[in-house]
Amino acid sequence: MPPEPLTSDEEAVMRALGRMMVVLPRRLDADLTRDERMSLSEYSALRHLSEAPGHRMRMSALAGACDMSLSGMTRLAGKLESLGQLERVRCEQDARGLEAVLTDKGLARLREAWPTHLRSVRRHVFDHLAELDLHTLAAALGKMGSGC
Repeated sequence: MPPEPLTSDEEAVMRALGRMMVVLPRRLDADLTRDERMSLSEYSALRHLSEAPGHRMRMSALAGACDMSLSGMTRLAGKLESLGQLERVRCEQDARGLEAVLTDKGLARLREAWPTHLRSVRRHVFDHLAELDLHTLAAALGKMGSGC
């Protein structure tokens, strides 16, 4: 039996989601780049490290959290390390692996960029969701993101 076609409302949602997945990261990145001279990838890496126990994560876990390849994360970590915002150290449990560790300078830089990012998120996301039940929306997006 063939699948049921999408309704016009379902088709509109799919097209809007597809467009949003392309446009939103670009807009958030553009705001951070313009106002903070920081990419969204840099901000994301610093944010994930700031939320991790001991402000440290295995490089592979940080790459996954930032939805980056390990080689891309290695390049990004090199840049952040050159800026003094993170350090790469050998894992205590597995000397073959590396961990990224957020420095005090990196945490300060994240805190400095946070207001710009917050304004950008409000303008590009939440200003458009005033009439929606955010709890229900978050649950639905969470399910989509986890593959359920």
